[in-house]
Amino acid sequence: MKTKRKVMTEEEIDRIVIVQADNESAWEKPVKMRKSKSTSVMLPSDLADQAAFFARLHREKSLAKWLKRVIRERLDIEEAAFAGSKKELLVKSSR
Repeated sequence: MKTKRKVMTEEEIDRIVIVQADNESAWEKPVKMRKSKSTSVMLPSDLADQAAFFARLHREKSLAKWLKRVIRERLDIEEAAFAGSKKELLVKSSR
């Protein structure tokens, strides 16, 4: 049988955190995060202008977000095509 957990208020959570703030054993080991490296891509100005036009046409908030979406969609298509051609090669080679 499942027991229902009590939903704590913000004040209750704050009180617990304040009590445990100086108690080192109450805290887990710190987690270290690394920022992923970003990459810049040079585009000819006419291509950048076209991309900016279509980003606005699709009501995207920024050109970078639109480009990221378009690239992701294209990569999905490429991966599917690659997987399909790889499958065809396996079928042909098994004959």
